[in-house]
Amino acid sequence: MMSASRKIREAQQILESVGIPIEEMTARRKKRVAMSLLAIANLTPKKPWSEAEIWSGKESHILTTRQIIRFWNEHYGEKLSSGSYDDVRRKDLIYLVEAGIALRSAGNPDASTNSPMRAYAISPDAAGLLRQFGESGWPEIAARFIDEKGSLKRRMERDRQKAKVSVVQPNGEIVMLAPGIHNEIQKAIIEEFLPRFVPGAEILYVGDAINKSLVLKKERLEELGFFELAHDALPDVVAYDRNRSWIILVEAVYSSNPISPLRHLMLERMTKNCTAPRVYVSAFKDRKSLREWLLEISWETEVWLADTPEHLIHFNGDRFLGPYNDRDIQ
Repeated sequence: MMSASRKIREAQQILESVGIPIEEMTARRKKRVAMSLLAIANLTPKKPWSEAEIWSGKESHILTTRQIIRFWNEHYGEKLSSGSYDDVRRKDLIYLVEAGIALRSAGNPDASTNSPMRAYAISPDAAGLLRQFGESGWPEIAARFIDEKGSLKRRMERDRQKAKVSVVQPNGEIVMLAPGIHNEIQKAIIEEFLPRFVPGAEILYVGDAINKSLVLKKERLEELGFFELAHDALPDVVAYDRNRSWIILVEAVYSSNPISPLRHLMLERMTKNCTAPRVYVSAFKDRKSLREWLLEISWETEVWLADTPEHLIHFNGDRFLGPYNDRDIQ
């Protein structure tokens, strides 16, 4: 399979040269995107790049996603089920289409997005990019391709930057979180929960899926006895209440990780050397989100809902049992 591995590496070199961000992909994704390019160009391991097949009309080489999987299995040693065809479209071919290398719906422009009969081919614009790979003038061809089509990596970076969630910390500093509902909840924690329930809070840690150390005040955490700073174990937000000398540990709950009894135990163990008492909070978008996780919430913790930010749900009533005499009843 040496020739197959070499062909895949060459395909990856082409992809990287025209601004497809393969360095951000897993090793498996890199291989699959490269094999997708080879399949729709009809390049088996021993075929030269000069024989890459390009779309030129109805008699051209085209492949559906199921046919791409068969090509991989036959020529590149894969053993995949054709039932995984939709992953090829959504996770592999999308890079080639967005970069301008591949045509979607070649020969059948009316095919629906999810149709398994939708076929793919190499765009005529990428003919030189593939057929002249390895020749002396190829770097100039790759540069021209980027000039005409743009770098997918740069476009994705711009889009990510535009979509980022701007968050104002209590001290006025701004941090940028990656887009997504989970980080919208984190934004609400920092901008709504902390000012209401922990006025003057000092934020010691904030992380998101892309940058686990977006805010990390390591020395301050260690001063408070918070020594275990493994990012995969830290909650989403850690803040210090200067007025009461409490550490507030908050999980933003969207698809996982409320403060369950097990999570509570893990956090207690992680913070056992802290000099300040700890308060644990699970933050949800709304009641509907809370309902999905209600049975998993640990006692002696708090729950906060971003859509009703002025209220807090205390999971254990003994400390706060008592009447509310200040209700305004008409």
